[in-house]
Amino acid sequence: MNFIRGRSFVNTYLMIDEAQNMTPKQVKGIITRAGKGTKVILLGDPNQIDTAFLDERTNGLCYASERMKGSSHCYQITLSAQECERSLLALDAIKRL
Repeated sequence: MNFIRGRSFVNTYLMIDEAQNMTPKQVKGIITRAGKGTKVILLGDPNQIDTAFLDERTNGLCYASERMKGSSHCYQITLSAQECERSLLALDAIKRL
């Protein structure tokens, strides 16, 4: 984050993976640096948070998802548990752990 302060990303696709492990301030810091022609894509799974001080409600991915609902500049896609890309074991673990 220190390296993007004061910058603007113009005509760029900015993909942020594991966004569930970011804080709301970090997500805001990235999205607010989007210049003209830039698309910001946040990827993540709130069931896989591994940062001790974040949870399913306080992480950056869910924060951005909730705050940007209804924006004409934002599209959201949520995959169901049946669309799990890993394995039946991973799907079972998400439900049980």
